[in-house]
Amino acid sequence: MTDPLLAELLDLALEAARRAGALLRDGRPDDLAVATTKSSPIDVVTEMDIAAEKLITGFLAEHRPQDGFLGEEGASSPGTSGIRWVIDPLDGTVNYLYGLPTWAVSIAAERDGETVVGVVDAPMRGETYRAVLGGGAYAGERRLAVRQPSPPLDQALVGTGFGYVQARRAHQADVAQRVVPLVRDIRRGGSAAIDLCDVAAGRLDAYYERGLNPWDLAAGALIAREAGALTGGRPGQPESGELTLAASPGLFPPVQELLEELGAWHD
Repeated sequence: MTDPLLAELLDLALEAARRAGALLRDGRPDDLAVATTKSSPIDVVTEMDIAAEKLITGFLAEHRPQDGFLGEEGASSPGTSGIRWVIDPLDGTVNYLYGLPTWAVSIAAERDGETVVGVVDAPMRGETYRAVLGGGAYAGERRLAVRQPSPPLDQALVGTGFGYVQARRAHQADVAQRVVPLVRDIRRGGSAAIDLCDVAAGRLDAYYERGLNPWDLAAGALIAREAGALTGGRPGQPESGELTLAASPGLFPPVQELLEELGAWHD
């Protein structure tokens, strides 16, 4: 890595994610309860989400006080340096609440609006995924690469997720019902950040979801791209809350076409 700024941002993201992951793993109370809800009564926030975000933003602000923040649990400031941190302190909160292992800390750094660093720490997997723009994607010392050659659609393992607003969930379930006969199988892990990293690691052939926020996808999408995946939304558009898709290059076009045909991008 030749850019000292990107090296600094990566080191800070790795350390912040490590600290937050350790807090979440080791500090989870036995009586963990819902602290508040967001989009619906089942879209939950725990006290640990809030504590992890405070830890991350405090650590990053101590080292780079001029940077901006966008965090799931409310951190928001524009900054003056051209760097903005996009933070999901606990992606997969419902899994975490129930004691399931599929949850992660996701931290991305944007430079002038472009994601240049991504870190996803999955403590219960014992894995930390990282990427720097143009530098490849890694888990530890292992360089990540999407599954190649891309399988045909009917042999693809596809991940997806569901929102927490009833009308959206109903439509997403209908889309998934129509996708599943056309592919090898569908997986629903419960953490968008981990699903995107699983595409990067070749554990999924494709992943799609409607309704993601910037903090859900910023780090994971960079990691997927740096591992050789294509990412996007509807045809000709980038990944967004309307639709996010990541897939190996040969599989991306048919999956995108199928999702467009099925109207996966609307509620």
